[in-house]
Amino acid sequence: MPGYDTTAPREQEQQTAPVKILVAGGFGVGKTTLVETISEIEPLRTEERLTSAGIGVDDLDGVESKTVTTVAMDFGRLTLTDAGVVLYLFGTPGQERFWFMWDDLLNGALGAIVLVDTRRLDRSFPAVDFFESRGLPFVVGANCFHGEQPYTAEEIGAALHLRDPNTPVLMLDARSRTDVRGSLLALLDLLIAKAQAPAAVSG
Repeated sequence: MPGYDTTAPREQEQQTAPVKILVAGGFGVGKTTLVETISEIEPLRTEERLTSAGIGVDDLDGVESKTVTTVAMDFGRLTLTDAGVVLYLFGTPGQERFWFMWDDLLNGALGAIVLVDTRRLDRSFPAVDFFESRGLPFVVGANCFHGEQPYTAEEIGAALHLRDPNTPVLMLDARSRTDVRGSLLALLDLLIAKAQAPAAVSG
């Protein structure tokens, strides 16, 4: 699905279909950054500063420099005029104490991007399990911090023990608009393929 126009002329917005997408993952994997990178509007952020009250509650191992965290959700929008869709992106909170909100955010969502940090891959298992148990299609985005990724997509998929071996595992930099756009298009491809699969079987 290359070549989609990501501009959003106001007169064309009426012709686009809304698609709700979740951006999920563990604490500090880059969800807020991803939404900020791709959103065509000023993204909504619900961040609060990390304080001493979170000591013993928030696990900062590996992300010691992180000073703020999402406490409700991030929200952004991207119009793909050629595809006839407008994506509404909802970033989930990563801290375990806010996971109760994920089911509410799941309502109406068609798919998800699960961001992972291979330096702390164990933080990604709950997000993968969440979407697999609820049957929501998703792609895995391995965030390449500092532009590096020592593992292959196959190695990452195997380490995550994905139930569906065909679940796409993508390399991306959450700061790169091109990378983020590519991951969203890959997710749309997955959603289209899954929507067409029953028709192909019945035909």
